[in-house]
Amino acid sequence: MGDNVADGTPLTPVDTAWLHMEDPTNLMMVTGIYVFDEPVDFDRLKDTVRVRMVERFPRLRHKVRQSGASARWVKDPTFVLDAHVHRIALPGPCNDRALRDTVSDLMSTPLDFSKPLWQIHLLENYCSGAVVLLRFHHCIGDGIALVHVLLSSTDTAADAPWPKSAPKAPHEKNVGSRITSLFEGVQRLVVNTRKTADAIATQTVESLLHPSHVLEVAQTAMEAAGILAKMLVRPADPPTVLKGPLGVAKRAAWSRRIAVADVKEISRRIGGTVNDVLLTAVTGALRRYLLFRGDRPDGKDVNAMVPVNLRPPSEADELGNRFGLIYLALPLGEPDPAERLRLVKQRMDAIKKTPEPFVAFQILNALGLAPAEIASLVVDMFGSKSTAVMTNVVGPKVPVYFAGHRMADMMFWVPQSGRMGLGISIFSYDGHVVVGVATDAGLIPDPERIATCFEDELDALRASPSPLLDEVRASEPENRRKPGRKSPPASSSATPSPRSRTAAAKRPAARRKSPKP
Repeated sequence: MGDNVADGTPLTPVDTAWLHMEDPTNLMMVTGIYVFDEPVDFDRLKDTVRVRMVERFPRLRHKVRQSGASARWVKDPTFVLDAHVHRIALPGPCNDRALRDTVSDLMSTPLDFSKPLWQIHLLENYCSGAVVLLRFHHCIGDGIALVHVLLSSTDTAADAPWPKSAPKAPHEKNVGSRITSLFEGVQRLVVNTRKTADAIATQTVESLLHPSHVLEVAQTAMEAAGILAKMLVRPADPPTVLKGPLGVAKRAAWSRRIAVADVKEISRRIGGTVNDVLLTAVTGALRRYLLFRGDRPDGKDVNAMVPVNLRPPSEADELGNRFGLIYLALPLGEPDPAERLRLVKQRMDAIKKTPEPFVAFQILNALGLAPAEIASLVVDMFGSKSTAVMTNVVGPKVPVYFAGHRMADMMFWVPQSGRMGLGISIFSYDGHVVVGVATDAGLIPDPERIATCFEDELDALRASPSPLLDEVRASEPENRRKPGRKSPPASSSATPSPRSRTAAAKRPAARRKSPKP
């Protein structure tokens, strides 16, 4: 795994940029949970963290020392594992509400900057099992990198030796390689664009010998300049209840576990990719929430800022931040689910043809070299042009084990940079997908309602007559279309966990309890 941090190593400009974005109203932490159906042995948990994470990644033993606009990784001479791995008990009844409250409280609590910027908490009394809650500062790595780090500490069998470092190659092949962005088409394009742009400075002689190459390079530079100009003149998002002044308290929620197979059935029946369907359901959920709050979404688009992984496959497991950002216009004003799907697909297809993420990455590079005050102004400017941060990450497709225990579920939330108060994370694991929602508590006090609206939107897409099916499918790449493929029968969109199904059977149908992720 890539982590070349040594004492005194400077943070990269992009990592520094995320450090400078730290603000009491938006803590730059990636928060995640592992859910287990059985108790977790605390000693084995600590041994797993020590051997599989701390000893393999030197960055986890380094704190950040800031000096003006720059920062360095400095080895913590007083590092002790007990300062980072804690065991706590859920307050009150050990149910989902107590878990949401605890996740929300820790999401609102800053990390200690006098120590390495990460913590792991074992919540021991969650129903009959346990939850491991993880908090890592964004300057250590982006979501893709941190998920790789965390899953490198997992096994594919319950009887793995204790403690023992996982063999790198087999484990990364079986687990780590399953983690990928849902925006792979964008990723391939921007990586190629980045290579072209990075080579400009070293290709002067070759360009003189090959005038056509001059035109190619100039075209790339002009396109990048045009994208930057477009970003700068992009108007601010329209005012909604989703935007406003922020406080220091966060709220976290998540949807039911939804079978990926069910989402695929919807996509096959009405057109578009699985990603198109999920993004459309998120869009519809935000529309429903606005209507619930008395905010008319008619005619409104709001932008979601979406991270796009820029790592080549050979660097997929390296720490640090290697992603760009795109603006995805969500058509909240469109009342018809099928038409919303067409618009979302159309816009995603257009984004896949632009190097916008690479341009955004270079902006982050520049911010990391600028004084924190200047960086803050630029972040505010770009943040005003978006309403939410939204991520899509595909996790392991098979169950994995942590500290000898099978993970029933896992979920991650991203910080809301740019002074935004809404973050939406789509994460899949073991054949199911969960949507996590993180919000500013004063702005959006009930994120669980957005999660429920997401589930309702999947039902609406399933029921849609989809008169635009042919048009949507016609825009798909030829290799994705299969002649003669029949639409499968409809099925349930959400599959609650066994615990949730049992609970649902015991309560009135009109009441919906948010199950575990």
